[in-house]
Amino acid sequence: MNDRHRVSIRLQSLHEEENTVQELPGEAFIKGNVLYVRYIEPAAGPHQGETRAMLKLSEDELKLIRHGQVESEQSFRLGQQLPGYYRSPFTSFQLSTHTRHLELELDGLSGRAAWAYDLYVFGELSGHFSISLTIREAHE
Repeated sequence: MNDRHRVSIRLQSLHEEENTVQELPGEAFIKGNVLYVRYIEPAAGPHQGETRAMLKLSEDELKLIRHGQVESEQSFRLGQQLPGYYRSPFTSFQLSTHTRHLELELDGLSGRAAWAYDLYVFGELSGHFSISLTIREAHE
């Protein structure tokens, strides 16, 4: 079953005083009670390859899985600290996320998610992040 639909994604990330906004094309599909959103991350530098990202949004959890130049997995569930990892050609480490805020408002293939978390690397607090995501079904 190939029930994928084109979507537009707006991803805003706030870390320390740095605010990053990305507008990206993607595709979305629903399987069971889970919305999957796939997109290609822009390369961070001229010699970096492509990284494919997939967001898995369910009723009370969000998971970000990345493959390609960067391999990583991060999970977010309100009030919980969940394990993950990060691998690139330059470094590799275990990480965990402690989710302090999580809102998910989904309506079919469109919706909004907002989450704030503390990132831990090697068990040490590495930073505070706030992310907001808007998904809109693209109309042909």
